[in-house]
Amino acid sequence: MQNRDDLERRELDADCAVGGAAPLPAAGIPDRYRRQLRLPGFGAVEQRRLGAARIAVIGAGGLGSPVLEYLAAAGAGRSDDGGFLTVIDADVVDASNLHRQVVHTTAAVGRPKADSAAERMRAINPEIDVRPVRAMLDVDGALGLLAGHDLVIDGTDNFPTRYLVSDACEILDVPVVWGSILAYAGQVSVFFGDAGRGVTYRDVHPVPPRPGEVPSCAEAGVLGMLCGVIGSAMALEAVKVITGVGEPLHGRLALFDALTMRWAELPVARDPGRAPVTELEDLTITCGLPGPEAPGALAAVHGGGLDGAVPGSVAAEDVAARVAAGARLVDIREDHEVEGGMLVGAEHIASGSLLADPAAAGDLEGAVLYCAAGRRSEAARTALAARGIAVLSLDGGYAAAVDAGLPTEAPRS
Repeated sequence: MQNRDDLERRELDADCAVGGAAPLPAAGIPDRYRRQLRLPGFGAVEQRRLGAARIAVIGAGGLGSPVLEYLAAAGAGRSDDGGFLTVIDADVVDASNLHRQVVHTTAAVGRPKADSAAERMRAINPEIDVRPVRAMLDVDGALGLLAGHDLVIDGTDNFPTRYLVSDACEILDVPVVWGSILAYAGQVSVFFGDAGRGVTYRDVHPVPPRPGEVPSCAEAGVLGMLCGVIGSAMALEAVKVITGVGEPLHGRLALFDALTMRWAELPVARDPGRAPVTELEDLTITCGLPGPEAPGALAAVHGGGLDGAVPGSVAAEDVAARVAAGARLVDIREDHEVEGGMLVGAEHIASGSLLADPAAAGDLEGAVLYCAAGRRSEAARTALAARGIAVLSLDGGYAAAVDAGLPTEAPRS
């Protein structure tokens, strides 16, 4: 791990400062850490590593909240050990944040999230050195802001920043603990460029999504408790990376389904054809713009008329006639989304699979695609049109179809 020698030097300096070159015995560790020191393989040395760690946490929101609270409580970034915790967030606390961003209180509404989180962390553990940074990570400042840290934790909720964090840390050769949530699903992994040999975010998601292709939490919704599950897992991975205890999720992607309380795991490997990242790329234009919010907005983007109709879209009331005439009806939502039901006669092909290999889906010409609210299906329609495949997007998606009275059924296995 990058900066491991420097981290171990800071551990030794901390031990010497309290009276000896040998690792401090557990008896010299403050009482607040005694329970974790009883764990097999987690002793005074591991606690000193945690205290000496310099960790940057990007995002003091839903995922950042449990990460920050648990790292503070565990003694990460203790000032006496030479470590610190950097909290990076440019946003302010809003009332709509409070159901999931538990590091903030009602009294913090309107305050900068970085300051509010830092105050809460110091209240949990006055021994830690917390450094709030009220800034948005961008191409110009990312390398300077993240340099000098032993670990970066990415709790952001947008694709441009996720790619930026991964790329900056690949250049700096610093590991990243990453997590993501949407609706009832969550993901966790550890990325580390390892001088061109390791796995990064770009190996899991090689192509940035188009604007509106993936719904945001504001659109799909999210349970606050899911943030706790995934954020806690991220904090656990951070402790493992820093202390050397256990096996971090490097080269593995952990997937969590809140509805079934099941974890799954996918192996991930570096793309052998991918060159190491050597410079940062601004993706705010290509994948960071907010997607259109309604059919009328889609019309403005794609040249629709004043009535809000989108070229290439079909109204829910017209779907049955098209299917009766032989058109395919394709549900492009994710697996967890279709568990709640599908339109009768539809087939399920998740958008990622569809766009990765349209030929595998057979003849799509004239097919009607639908997602939850019409945004992803419109993005898929546009992407397929660029490949010479003409399909239609169901205006308003599954929600509009249900409102229009189209029959639904349980997904077919």
